[in-house]
Amino acid sequence: MKTIIIVGCAMTAAALVAFAAGGAKMKISSSAFQEGGTIPEKFSKNGQNVSPELRVEGAPAEAKSLALIVDDPDAPVGLFTHWLVWNIDPKTTEIAEGSPPNGAVQGTNDYPNLGYGGPQPPSGTHRYYFKIFALDRMLDLKSGAKRREVDAAMRGHVIGQGELMGRYSKK
Repeated sequence: MKTIIIVGCAMTAAALVAFAAGGAKMKISSSAFQEGGTIPEKFSKNGQNVSPELRVEGAPAEAKSLALIVDDPDAPVGLFTHWLVWNIDPKTTEIAEGSPPNGAVQGTNDYPNLGYGGPQPPSGTHRYYFKIFALDRMLDLKSGAKRREVDAAMRGHVIGQGELMGRYSKK
């Protein structure tokens, strides 16, 4: 009985910590592909290498900015970042195909280039996560910042988040 109570308390504490770390649940979606679906070639390095249209819902009213990170956890080198965008207006509900939101700042992806770099797995099928974060502040980073700088600046300031996962296979 004592073990069950301790385990139950630990699980409740873990759930509270997870919620506090991520805040409100947001939604990010695309008309180009569904959750878990295949990302069309147009959005890959093999195609036109343009970012897909994205829709954002559920940003908390107290958000001061949004950040978008696109990454591939299946890359042979480990986590590979495809797009970093921050200081997006928190009222943004749509990010147009092929362009960052007006007034937003872009970082250096792992290709390494400024802006979006589409999927181009060396083999097999990889997962690509489009992650949206609501922040309680603007990020004081210059254009071209790298992932570690963006992650460090966001730490402790995420008040909401959501993600969309798409797949792409080597062509």
